[in-house]
Amino acid sequence: MLERLNQTLNHIERHLDQQIDVAELARIAATSEYHLRRMFSALAGMPLSEYIRRRRLTVAGAEVLARRASLLEIAVRYGYGSGEAFARAFRAMHGVGPGEARHLGAALVSQPRLTFRLTVEGRSSMRYRVVDRPDFSVVGLRARVPLVHLGPNQAIIDFVRGIEPQTIERLAKLSDLEPQGIVAVCDDLDPSRAEGTELDYYHGVITSAAAPEGTTVLPVPAGTWAAFTTSGPVPQAVQELWRDVFTEWFPSNPYRSRPGPEILRTRLSSDKTEADAELWLPVEREQG
Repeated sequence: MLERLNQTLNHIERHLDQQIDVAELARIAATSEYHLRRMFSALAGMPLSEYIRRRRLTVAGAEVLARRASLLEIAVRYGYGSGEAFARAFRAMHGVGPGEARHLGAALVSQPRLTFRLTVEGRSSMRYRVVDRPDFSVVGLRARVPLVHLGPNQAIIDFVRGIEPQTIERLAKLSDLEPQGIVAVCDDLDPSRAEGTELDYYHGVITSAAAPEGTTVLPVPAGTWAAFTTSGPVPQAVQELWRDVFTEWFPSNPYRSRPGPEILRTRLSSDKTEADAELWLPVEREQG
């Protein structure tokens, strides 16, 4: 998988001054567009679209300083419809406009070319199972929240704190399917997975029971799921589980992620410093 991802990086590099079709990148990577975007974001720490934009503006910046073409020619070459649009994007990345950079010979920001490599660090083996499941429902309360990559998500914290304890107890009694108990469910994420984009967050249970009045139902169709478990200090254990799934498990196994809700069940220790966590992700077998 990593070799194919590196082939997509080489394709991007050769076509920075052309239209780059994500469907073509997915074909080179021999996976789906959805999984390519997800894997890239996990491995690179930024969305695929953001990497392409930053690489284009890095190369364009070098051409601005080289003074061999007009600013408008450079703007058009790298996909900007006007000099003004190019100037806004250029300033957002480099901190100065292209005209000012050319006039002053300013120092610019550079986005290095990426290469993905697998590093074996000797961490403990990941515990997982792959399960084919019939359709089920997530029943609970929903909020639209921003995506936060690192650290606490204050919008989710505030939302959960606002739920009455009696409501949580009523929901917990409905839990009759795995993963058991109250779960956190993320759905309808932006394909770019860029920080600040919004998603639907559900605080509820996985159940076959009818939804009580005042709750929201998320129907989930039948499909294959990979369930990962871990335990350790909070929040490091959960954060490391997410990292390891996408940097180690997917590149080493014949599965790819598919669209669908992502389910996390966490059980805290009495002092709230340790947790047992179970992460369920929708997957499908790679083709070929």
